[in-house]
Amino acid sequence: MSGNNLVLPIVLWGRMAPTHCISSLLVMDDFSTIITGCHDGQICLWDMTPELEICPRAMLFGHTASITCLSKASAGSDKQYIVSASESGEMCLWDVNDGRCIEFTKLACAHTGIQFYQFTIGTQKEGRLLCNGHYPEILVVDATSLEVLYSLVSKISPDWISSMSIIRSHRTQEDTVVAVSVTGILKVWIITAEVSRMQDLDPVFEEESKPIYCQGCQSISFCTFTQSSLLVVCSKYWRVFDAGDYSLLCSVPSENYQAWTGGEFIAADKVIIWTEDGCSYIYKLPASCQRASEHFRSDVGKTKEGSIPPLIYSITDRSDKQLLICPPVTRFFFGRREPFYKLLIQGDSAGRLSLWNIPDTLPLQQLSLQVSSTISLQDAFDKLTPVSSGIIDQLSVLPGKEQPVKVTASVYIPSQGRLVCGREDGSIILVPATQTAIVQLLQGEHMLRRGWPPHRTLRGHRNKVTCVLYPYQISPRYDQRSLVSGGVDFSVIVWDIFTGEMKHIFCVHGGEITQLIVPPENCSTRVQHCVCSVASDHSVGLLSLRERKCIMLASRHLFPIQVIKWRPADDYLVVGCSDGSVYVWQMDTGALDRCVMGITAVEILNACDEMAPATVDALSHSAVNLKQAMTRRSLAALKNMAQHKLQTLATNLLAADNADKDNLPKYSHNALVVQAMKTNLTDPDMHVLFFDVEAMIIQLLTEEAQRPNPMLVSPETLQKSQAGADKGGSFLANKIFKQVKETMKETIKEHLLDEDEEEEEEMRRREEKSKSLSLLEYNLTMDTAKLFMSCLHAWGLNEQLDTICLDRLGMLRPHCPISFGLISRGGHMSLMLPTFKLSLATGRKLALSDIVGKGTYGVSRAVTTQHLLSVISLANTLMGMTNATFVGEHMKKAPASPKASASNTDFLLSITTFNQKYY
Repeated sequence: MSGNNLVLPIVLWGRMAPTHCISSLLVMDDFSTIITGCHDGQICLWDMTPELEICPRAMLFGHTASITCLSKASAGSDKQYIVSASESGEMCLWDVNDGRCIEFTKLACAHTGIQFYQFTIGTQKEGRLLCNGHYPEILVVDATSLEVLYSLVSKISPDWISSMSIIRSHRTQEDTVVAVSVTGILKVWIITAEVSRMQDLDPVFEEESKPIYCQGCQSISFCTFTQSSLLVVCSKYWRVFDAGDYSLLCSVPSENYQAWTGGEFIAADKVIIWTEDGCSYIYKLPASCQRASEHFRSDVGKTKEGSIPPLIYSITDRSDKQLLICPPVTRFFFGRREPFYKLLIQGDSAGRLSLWNIPDTLPLQQLSLQVSSTISLQDAFDKLTPVSSGIIDQLSVLPGKEQPVKVTASVYIPSQGRLVCGREDGSIILVPATQTAIVQLLQGEHMLRRGWPPHRTLRGHRNKVTCVLYPYQISPRYDQRSLVSGGVDFSVIVWDIFTGEMKHIFCVHGGEITQLIVPPENCSTRVQHCVCSVASDHSVGLLSLRERKCIMLASRHLFPIQVIKWRPADDYLVVGCSDGSVYVWQMDTGALDRCVMGITAVEILNACDEMAPATVDALSHSAVNLKQAMTRRSLAALKNMAQHKLQTLATNLLAADNADKDNLPKYSHNALVVQAMKTNLTDPDMHVLFFDVEAMIIQLLTEEAQRPNPMLVSPETLQKSQAGADKGGSFLANKIFKQVKETMKETIKEHLLDEDEEEEEEMRRREEKSKSLSLLEYNLTMDTAKLFMSCLHAWGLNEQLDTICLDRLGMLRPHCPISFGLISRGGHMSLMLPTFKLSLATGRKLALSDIVGKGTYGVSRAVTTQHLLSVISLANTLMGMTNATFVGEHMKKAPASPKASASNTDFLLSITTFNQKYY
């Protein structure tokens, strides 16, 4: 999907929740939203009720590496913005309410911590983001544009900053930034609200630099209750310092070889410290650390470190003891405005959030706190009724098994409307994409049919299918019938997509196939008919589909392959490995030209032809970057575009009457594109349906203009009409009609013209022999519009209109709330999780029909705006068409009632009027 079109995503998540190995945590100030970032690059939004019930709402896609830190980027409650940073230097500014990406950038350095700082200039409030990470300064970034304004630099012993904290002083007008470097040196910068300093591009040097011998600092926090203490947590000990002169007040070493990972003040005399294994401990500070005590600072410089350990007051332990892949992430937040909770929140590698509400007073005899709330993504998915469905669940549920067979690889072929799904049992399913989506999302008689929609099963792999490729979709130089698949059984199989026949098996690798890649156009003639296969045994093969043999196998790589690039002019295949090495192979001879490391390897990769498909492993970088921008075009403009397209088509037909039908111009955009996605290697595929509203309208208008007069259907009347072809532009219409006959003959199966008897017989024999999955039974564009309109209509808000939509228009009611999405800047996406309906129903007891309607128009303003524009423009388009109907014979056993075939204009007009008036 490319271009400046209005594209609406709809997600089919399946029953398995996506992997969400939590790497960072953030709670918004109003305590209504929790944000978690994961190691795979996704961000999850969780809704939290005042009763501390948690429910996942949406998942944000856009980062291509692990999320390292999250921070709020606004102070007001009307605009809730957050900023996220990843290991690859990406920074994104998100709107929490609807998951929209507002701004994004990429820096050469990676952040490990971000602090939000707001100041006032006159009557205007400005926001800054103070970032630290793998670089020897603190970057000050504008919170709105993500532009680096200036930096806080060290004069003395510059080094990476481990952690930092902003100290706001109520006594003076100067706020300070206190940071600890990786070598244990404490740095202090003064930041003021002066306009000149904030716009100054010169670096700001530290005011103080003092060694405090805190190496491996994990966190530093300022006591907002007394404004006199600093808590510095290192992996082997934690210390409390005076915030005035940074003298040591107390130091506590770790016990039992546990590693501290962070801590916060929970009261003036209490701190909470958490460990790497997920345990948390509450300590009562000694009197020498409390400003209100007469013994405050009485022991400074007199006692040895750790001689007066604080009293262990209470312990909170992780309730779930399952083995985790990564250490859990623990954070403490307290409400600065209602509600005034003190919350300890922990996220682990299983996608589970656990929450403890810490009371102000704890009884001394109570040694542990019970968890207040805990939930994981999979727990939320398991609570759904009905369950969240996958793209072909109706064909994958086996008798005696609760879970359907997982889809592990898939590819969508827009020209045929087919979806090819490889599964974990080694089978490959070919299915019509629109029909299978209708079965999963909408109610109807099709739900009672077994084995519906019509499909074909290809069996040849002995185990899980790992990748599927349709080469003709990428380049027309390949055979249109060839489908290529790879599996964990080390084999690559070539199929005939029309007959389902297995054409050839390549068994040249010694590991599971991880990628199938099409070489660029300007390779040699022999390589142009090859497919490049990458396997887990670190080998790369060039498999010739024409010669049915492997023409090159590169298998000397010592580390996993990360990138494949091409130098077609030099006949080179360039392989980049995970250790940084680069291998250059000659494709013609299969000889290793060179193996290089270091800067030379980087230069070789950068020098490769960027026009060639430099493919990074799509499994390790699963974020799909869909370059989309949203524009809203009027219906008149779309009609003009369709008319212009038809005029161009007719001109080309007149200019080249004998042109091959495969070379005729076609509209490049597709009304529906199905994209398979996964958040992690181990996950089954989830599928996103991208509906291009503009392309759908243009296709509907094009088919309407191409549709001949019903009086001209028979050959006799057609000949009569051709006799008067010179009258009033009929000659142009007949030229278009001839082209329609050629292009629609294989897509609509309506023989409007006389066919050669031998050609008909040949086609009949071919269909009987292949019994291929055919999309000739229905109008693909109209069924796509039916699916789209049925999903977007606000069911449950007007029962009378719902009855009209069902009985007269042929629309279908969803049997579960639809998970919509939003595409924003740079292709960043927000996809609603199927559990969003639990958030809507919590505390309000909404019925399923109410959730369906409010799930369509109650999620966010941006999504509602897109949906209303789409429904109104598509309904207006259908109103202008002749006999446009969603009632089709292919989805019903009984014939349509006579009233269903009546004109739908009045009812579509009522939908349009309802949407315009109601919203």
